[in-house]
Amino acid sequence: MAKPLTEQELHNLAMNIVGKQLEAEGFEFMAVNSKPKKNPQFVCLKEKQLHFIVVRCVSYPENPKEYDVKLIEKVKKHAESFEAKSYFAGVGLSNAKDQGLPVYLNEDYIVEYEGLVEV
Repeated sequence: MAKPLTEQELHNLAMNIVGKQLEAEGFEFMAVNSKPKKNPQFVCLKEKQLHFIVVRCVSYPENPKEYDVKLIEKVKKHAESFEAKSYFAGVGLSNAKDQGLPVYLNEDYIVEYEGLVEV
């Protein structure tokens, strides 16, 4: 029987998607935090510039581009104290066969992710 991914597993999947993009773009990982409520998820260095990246995973029909403004402002303030840039990475995940169903372990899924959004 198909097993739906837990909230933590969905978050980890989103982290992997964003992490691969960061790696491909030459970001150096200074710290990685995979707890969904602990922010930022990634602290990276690129070209001597520090970057704080908040990763959020949402399920269909939620919009991965929408974010919690208060949370982002808090992270942005924290980033500024380190002279870091801050970004939001929203990742939408849905079941490839039926978007109304959860994402299942070892089954196809659709990713809606348009990259980092500077905040």
